[in-house]
Amino acid sequence: MKKQDIELFRAKIFEFYRLNGRSFPWRNTTDRYAVMISEIMLQQTQAERVVPRFEAWLHQFPDIATLASAPLREVLSLWSGLGYNSRALRLQRCAALIMDSYGGIVPGDPAILKTLPGIGEYTCRSIPVFADNFDTAAVDTNIRRIMIYELGLPEDISPHRLQHEAEDLVPPGKSRDWHNALMDYGSLVLTSKKSGIRPLTKQSKFQGSKRWYRGKLIKELVNNDGMFLQEISEKYASCPWDLEDIISDLITEGLVERQKSTGTGAQSILKIKGS
Repeated sequence: MKKQDIELFRAKIFEFYRLNGRSFPWRNTTDRYAVMISEIMLQQTQAERVVPRFEAWLHQFPDIATLASAPLREVLSLWSGLGYNSRALRLQRCAALIMDSYGGIVPGDPAILKTLPGIGEYTCRSIPVFADNFDTAAVDTNIRRIMIYELGLPEDISPHRLQHEAEDLVPPGKSRDWHNALMDYGSLVLTSKKSGIRPLTKQSKFQGSKRWYRGKLIKELVNNDGMFLQEISEKYASCPWDLEDIISDLITEGLVERQKSTGTGAQSILKIKGS
């Protein structure tokens, strides 16, 4: 892309942002921990839904140390409603690792961030972009769609080439504003429906899915401090998925644990791990 074309594209996006930029609480902080929380919460969740959860989370877990030492049940309770409970678990594991290896300070190096639980190619860049105004490109679904549509790139463009193209577009010293502007442009103007460009992955129907049953079960365990396995089997008798497989997966992931109740005729109880 020619330099002149890059400048025109930047001017277009920044002008849109000047007139239509949205306001979110995570845009008012450069604290790397707070930015990390927002970036994990925003994965596959609409920004408007994240706002109250983000604010409640920072009130309850204001720093890495508080999150790392909190009971998992408390963490999952605060996460409830955001979906993908495994994200909350990985976030707490991430906090524990940051406490042990980095003195409780979230790293600002994308290469280091990428080694932490739950942080991938996009998030390892987005955290330093939004917290430190770091000059790199963080390419998510929105930005991928914008680039393909506006720059005439092929939809099957490789992630490596797309990253290279995105790096060329980042205006030096304005990475934070640039990415916020692109996010708003993709959400408010160049939507998937308008552009006809589909995301690389598509979420399946949630209601009645295995993920839906996993979420319901976790929520019940958080609210009831555990349930008898027989009670779970009876309550979820209509579940079209193998309930034992769902429970086994949750145990393997470290979200729940099976315990024996005390007393005569002891039964197995399923509880949030550590509760």
